[in-house]
Amino acid sequence: MKKYTITVNGVAYDVTVEEGGNASGAPRAAAPAAAPAPAAAPAPAASGSQGSVKVEAPMPGKILAVKKNVGDAVKSGEAILVLEAMKMENEIVAPQDGTVASINVSVGEAVESGATLATLN
Repeated sequence: MKKYTITVNGVAYDVTVEEGGNASGAPRAAAPAAAPAPAAAPAPAASGSQGSVKVEAPMPGKILAVKKNVGDAVKSGEAILVLEAMKMENEIVAPQDGTVASINVSVGEAVESGATLATLN
């Protein structure tokens, strides 16, 4: 166990952190949920078919740009979408070489962590 003093907005908090990867600790508090987005039309599944490789959102955020279209060839690490999270733009990249099979989101749409953004073949 390590003890720390952390100051947040001028208020000091004493915290104790357990070392190691023990899963038997107390449960963590969940992050506050974001306000629900206004109802939007369903996300376009451009070709109507899903690919075998899912590209998922690593964090909740808002889609700022779609850089690839259905049918475009992509290389591993090439940007497919831009996701804004916590005022930062994050490029969502292809996990492997392939062809974009579907884009499951549209610009301006709010997404949750783990949501399928696109699929590749």
